Amino acid sequence: MSGVWVFKNGVIRLVENPNQSGADTNGRRKVMVYLPTGEVVSSYSSLEQILRSLGWERYFGSGDTDLLQFHKRSSIDLISLPRDFTKFNSVYMYDIVVKNPSYFHVRDSH
Repeated sequence: MSGVWVFKNGVIRLVENPNQSGADTNGRRKVMVYLPTGEVVSSYSSLEQILRSLGWERYFGSGDTDLLQFHKRSSIDLISLPRDFTKFNSVYMYDIVVKNPSYFHVRDSH
């Protein structure tokens, strides 16, 4: 992962390749693959279906309407995603992979 760290309103975040939103340094977009089926996650509806099957539930406690959030009752983990799927980039993908290592993989799209 590469990009630029941006500090704004007391919050620091990584903006990946600010000239090409959602792309890495060589211009290729990343995709997240659900390993049991080999399916590339292409929408939040398919991602939510997969996450539900893994025990994740929608979380509505934050009140932030710009985010989709998921939690597991059996852990303290929280997955936060931008509501707009076009902003779903590798930072969010890797967050999901770390919390579900046997089920997802991130790779370059072809």
